[in-house]
Amino acid sequence: MSLYQNADELKTLVLGKTTDYKSEYAPELLQGVPRALNREDLDLDGELPFYGEDVWYGYELSWLEPGGKPKVAVAEFRFSCNSVNLVESKSFKLYLNSLNQSRFADSAAVEKTLTEDLTKVAQGDVTVTLFDVDDCPPLAISAIDAVKIDDIDLTIDGFEFDREILKTACADTSDIVEEKLVSHLLKSNCLITNQPDWGSVYISYKGPAINHKVLLSYIISFRMHNEFHEQCVERIYTDIMEFCQCQSLTVFARYTRRGGLDINPYRSSENNTAPRNRTLRQ
Repeated sequence: MSLYQNADELKTLVLGKTTDYKSEYAPELLQGVPRALNREDLDLDGELPFYGEDVWYGYELSWLEPGGKPKVAVAEFRFSCNSVNLVESKSFKLYLNSLNQSRFADSAAVEKTLTEDLTKVAQGDVTVTLFDVDDCPPLAISAIDAVKIDDIDLTIDGFEFDREILKTACADTSDIVEEKLVSHLLKSNCLITNQPDWGSVYISYKGPAINHKVLLSYIISFRMHNEFHEQCVERIYTDIMEFCQCQSLTVFARYTRRGGLDINPYRSSENNTAPRNRTLRQ
């Protein structure tokens, strides 16, 4: 799987390599990964079959006021799925740390700098919002408005990714339903380092009823799969849409944070933005 794993575009990334931390503003640290790499593998050419964005939260953002007093904030970053590149997470962390000993006039100047730098590397629409650490509504824990499918009894014989599992997901295509489902058993591995990525995946759809046991088996098959967060979500979306012929579909993964960042890819047949909430695991 992951035919693009040895692509030349990935060989220059700092991910998986020993690096030095810079504590003064260094936008050159940011690195982008072409979204086209995995989309070629998914046969996504031309106009995308979904809307969406990648929502990141940064918990380790700090800078200096003009007089030298430190400031801290929580940052929300929203990247359009139509951007040319996704931002590589380790380079993002190194970049954010480069602000630690850098002086800015105020938080608005920090937002402006972040927006400009991230837009340049992503080559697409980016929105940055800073929140006070004591008043960040998007990080309020929300009740789960979905049916959890994790308690289904399963026997798992292998942990290799297998999209063909979904072939039996919709036995009766005449039974049209609307459902909101969630599984907290999503786990994949970083494409470069093989480090585990843990997440909860929310799936909302209208269409032929999806067999929950089959869907859970499919989600668990990502357990040893190597791919970036955004790419996993696009794979889940395109596989479900292909095999289940949904009239509408939304896939939203909330990944646990690593290195002070969490990544939350959102893909949908509807032109909506990702909801602002979080789960206990984050």
